[in-house]
Amino acid sequence: MNHISWNTTKRCNLYCKHCYRESGPEKMDNELLTEEGKKLLDQMVKAGMRVIVLSGGEPMLRDDIFEIIDHAKSIGMTVLMGSNGTLITKEKAEELKSSGLSAIAISIDSLDPEKHNNFRGSDTAFQKAMEGANNCLAAGIKVQLNCTVTKENLDEIEEIADFASKLGASSSHMLFLVDTGRGKEIKEASIDIEEYKKAINRIIDKDLELDILLKPTCAPQYKVESILRGIQQQKNTSRGCIAGISYCSILPNGDVHICPYAPVKVASIREESFDYIWENNEVFNQLRDYKNYKGECGHCQYINICGGCRARAFSSTGDWLEEDPYCLLKYKEA
Repeated sequence: MNHISWNTTKRCNLYCKHCYRESGPEKMDNELLTEEGKKLLDQMVKAGMRVIVLSGGEPMLRDDIFEIIDHAKSIGMTVLMGSNGTLITKEKAEELKSSGLSAIAISIDSLDPEKHNNFRGSDTAFQKAMEGANNCLAAGIKVQLNCTVTKENLDEIEEIADFASKLGASSSHMLFLVDTGRGKEIKEASIDIEEYKKAINRIIDKDLELDILLKPTCAPQYKVESILRGIQQQKNTSRGCIAGISYCSILPNGDVHICPYAPVKVASIREESFDYIWENNEVFNQLRDYKNYKGECGHCQYINICGGCRARAFSSTGDWLEEDPYCLLKYKEA
């Protein structure tokens, strides 16, 4: 299903070390106004988008966030949100639910509050995130726990998944750090390819144990590893990298990128309508034709399952069509 992520603002009440959008106290210049946002949502539906993820920055800092959710819901979209959770009181959770929010992803990077707080730049981030998650669950909003995987919390993958399950979350997503935004400043925290392969297989094993969905992000090799191990995963039906194929992201100022983690601007919704961009943009059409892919990705039998992480390819080579440097098939051969 086609879906899209809209970074509704660059402003955030936290200052996370890894933030791909380099968010903080200040808004981006010329962020989309309420009516521009509604018009964008209308164009998304016209383009066939059925799921919208409202993220940031911190989307709860937008004064019109409930109005935006309500409009998206009214035109038939499933509305999701990515949040740090710290601003979601019981009253805000109820308002999110009544506005039409279906589910929310809240970040928990460690079960050690001090470690999580250090990563997020706030002494109260863990406590407030957990309060926000519980408030959403109480309001009837599905909760997904997100975790950015680094060397610092690599040993906690299974524990965080278990914690999400016990909390009552519907899923637990592990986002593998990509060197983009402020993530470039903590490259030493990125796991290496051997650690990555082991982590992928640990998640596969854990997914077989739990009833909730475990899903690695920026880890398109996950499904290939499952296939090579002869494991048929019933819960996870998504394919690998879908950047520009059935997914893209919108920046706070209306710039269109192939995904949140790849700073590849392809157009602006202030210059062309989103439905036109989605159907006609040259970069999107390049990504939809696997014959354009290079290196190992260009002749891989699993290209339509994995696709290689386009953000990681761009981060390492400057070319979004190049091979993913974390290709596990190539690593196995080496």
